[in-house]
Amino acid sequence: MAFQCQRDCYMTEFVTSVVSCCPAELKQETNGKKVTLKGFNVKLQDTILFPEGGGQPDDHGLIGDVPVLRVTRQGPEAVHFVCTPLEVGQEVPVKVNWERRFDHMQQHSGQHLITALAETMFGYKTTSWELGRQRSTIELDTPSMKACQLQELEEAVNVKIRDCVPVNVQLLSIDDPAVEKVRSRGLPGDHAGPIRIIDIIGVDANMCCGTHVSNLSHLQVIKLLGTEKGKKNKTNLIFLAGNRVLKYAEKSYSTERSLVSLLKTGPDEHVEAVDKLQKSVKTLQKTNLSLIRDMAVLIAQNFKNNPLKSNFFSLHKKEGDNEFMNIIANELNTEETLVFLTVGEEKGPGLFLLAGPTEPVSKMGPRVLQLLQGKGAGKNGRFQGKANSLAQRGDVEAFLRQEFNNFTTEEE
Repeated sequence: MAFQCQRDCYMTEFVTSVVSCCPAELKQETNGKKVTLKGFNVKLQDTILFPEGGGQPDDHGLIGDVPVLRVTRQGPEAVHFVCTPLEVGQEVPVKVNWERRFDHMQQHSGQHLITALAETMFGYKTTSWELGRQRSTIELDTPSMKACQLQELEEAVNVKIRDCVPVNVQLLSIDDPAVEKVRSRGLPGDHAGPIRIIDIIGVDANMCCGTHVSNLSHLQVIKLLGTEKGKKNKTNLIFLAGNRVLKYAEKSYSTERSLVSLLKTGPDEHVEAVDKLQKSVKTLQKTNLSLIRDMAVLIAQNFKNNPLKSNFFSLHKKEGDNEFMNIIANELNTEETLVFLTVGEEKGPGLFLLAGPTEPVSKMGPRVLQLLQGKGAGKNGRFQGKANSLAQRGDVEAFLRQEFNNFTTEEE
């Protein structure tokens, strides 16, 4: 069967009845964490909420005042996941999130148009596509696409939009001879009911279950952002359609104004200004690295030249890296001196190095890791790694002093 959302893609409200309501679970990702929601799968007599399929995500909306979090298709039926049970047999109003629906209509119809003209103009067939949250991608069966072809294609699709070409929906039986004449990548295994054809008059006829605009003028505009290398010798064409182009332009303008304020130059000079900044930063980084290396040598020499020096040397610096610590360790005689070095935030994450006689270093290293909540390894009198927290650095230092004193006493 065809759902009401497929018969009339522009309908935003609809009254139907609840056929079934069963306990169910929905796995979702929230703030990067996977969670399982307990709720109910609801089937309606008919629906204006599109179930995901054909590369198009599902609709969001309401059944009564109950939010619908997911809509999936099971054979000829749409299943709506909600967190509140609904009474079987009751009449309910259904309302679609129109902003999300119309966005999907624009992207999906835009994909059909781009796909059709890419094949007509250059012979590039579409092998798959993805309607993303911010941009959409069409996978073309070609290893590359020239910049001039991209420009020609963008001009051609926008001419069709300005021509206000109608888009018709046809429902055909599966044995209708007309089905053989339309473009298709095949039907899903559990397909049931008539075949739905999206016909962009004079441009393309294609099997599709998704929601579409009724006229190409409703796409407003299409912007081809560029291409990326795809898998298996294919090319990914990235595009925006309709309101997404307007939002992209608004965001780009906002970014441009921020850069004008930061760089103190006009938009045409931004690339040159950033290039100069990057070169300056690289020069400063090299100078800083050279100074840090010189500082490491001086720190080690200062310790060695101290007539009152002990057999334990400890140092923490906020600025530095593994090379800084290793220079100090290399300059000191770690056969006789235990060296404990850290760099990073005083009570935050950082790096550490423990160097000295092989036996005590290998014995004390694991305890240092534990106190610093870190990860690392050691060999040949060196134990180093990353510390998740340097908050207990003082405890580590006290532990090392005590253990190394015990070791040297036993050696004597």
